[in-house]
Amino acid sequence: MVNLREIKGRINSTKSTKQITKAMQMVSSSKLRRAEQNAKSYVPYMEKIQDVVGAIATGTKDSGHPMLTTRPVKKTAYLVIGSDRGLAGAYNSSILREVQNTINERHKSKDEYVVLVVGRVVRDYFVKRGHNVIADVVALPDQPSFADIKEIARNAVGMFIDGTYDELYMYYNHFVSAIQNEVTVKKVLPLTDIAPSSSNASYEFEPSGEAILEVLLPQYAESLIYGALLDGKASEHSARMTAMKNATDNANDLIADLSLQYNRARQAAITQEITEIVGGAAALE
Repeated sequence: MVNLREIKGRINSTKSTKQITKAMQMVSSSKLRRAEQNAKSYVPYMEKIQDVVGAIATGTKDSGHPMLTTRPVKKTAYLVIGSDRGLAGAYNSSILREVQNTINERHKSKDEYVVLVVGRVVRDYFVKRGHNVIADVVALPDQPSFADIKEIARNAVGMFIDGTYDELYMYYNHFVSAIQNEVTVKKVLPLTDIAPSSSNASYEFEPSGEAILEVLLPQYAESLIYGALLDGKASEHSARMTAMKNATDNANDLIADLSLQYNRARQAAITQEITEIVGGAAALE
């Protein structure tokens, strides 16, 4: 016979889990609203700096700046933006799968690439598998500021300029909606895909376009990284909210099944007791 106490214990423990997942869903929903606002607020700045850089780069095509120059690729860098915690569905695994597939296809040796990571989960993944992780940042707040990633962003740009690697690709989850994220790959360096300025505004360079590019290009590349981080954080909170909602729904389904099983077992026990009582009474007659 099914143990009624065991079923009751499973129901209670599932209810406790449901309360936790429901609370986590609500917290993630609150964080998502703020993260989405941060990501959207950053878009006008990105569009403006891209417009200015495009205008200056178009006017100074012969500047020879290393960030604008394509060179033979001897080593590639991958900047992977993930999370510090799990319980976010496929948020981290989808990025890691994409990066790992790219590495397997493009490289025959671990000496041909390096990895820069944001997030403890992705860092532990690459370190455990013996990849060359040259920079990492972990324990970021839920609403990060540029100061939180300033060091890794500047190191990423500086190592490219110094020749540590010859190209830099960035992998992150792009926020589409509260229920949809997509893995995005963006080439950060060299900056060969800068579109010419689309505005009719004219700029006067002082002291010169080359001098401004020397300062502006590193800032532009760093802003690309920070923008991707804000986008990724919004994706992380939405993925965790969705995962916790699914967990809560699964807990409700399990509670319903266990309750039905409990009621059937209880009814069977009552029926058996009545049968025994009737049988005993009949034996006494």
